[in-house]
Amino acid sequence: MTIRELAARNLTRDTVLAMRLGVADGLWGKFMGLMGRPSLDTDAGLWLPDSNGIHMMFMRFPIDAVFVGRRDADGSCRVVSVHRGLRAWTGLVPLVRGAHGVLELPVGTIDRTATHVGDTLVLAPTGAAAGPAAGSAPPAPAAGPAAGSTPPAPGGQR
Repeated sequence: MTIRELAARNLTRDTVLAMRLGVADGLWGKFMGLMGRPSLDTDAGLWLPDSNGIHMMFMRFPIDAVFVGRRDADGSCRVVSVHRGLRAWTGLVPLVRGAHGVLELPVGTIDRTATHVGDTLVLAPTGAAAGPAAGSAPPAPAAGPAAGSTPPAPGGQR
């Protein structure tokens, strides 16, 4: 599994599905998926690119799964199928026609974000796709000298 993280945002509903998506882009990463993890944080998930089916064998917890179509040039993709509350050990989605990737997310994410088939999602490096959540405060200004101020002279005096 690749260490880089992505954020997933539903552009249609202006909601954030996950702020921390691991990327399982190799054969081994896709095979392992979330197996062996005790749980999944509410803002986390796993992105499996170029996948159109998943299994829940050896999983310890249920998940929501959002299958998406091919990514456009701008990185956006359409939701082609949603699966709520796939049960550990017994959940199976063998093949989703038109899917070119799947988001594995905590149970309740699909309902919390009101994600439906046909919605447009964007996946981007953490921070780029998510932006501030609705109703959240804007980011704090960067630390450092105020604009237009004179930098300190040697010895700490201005």
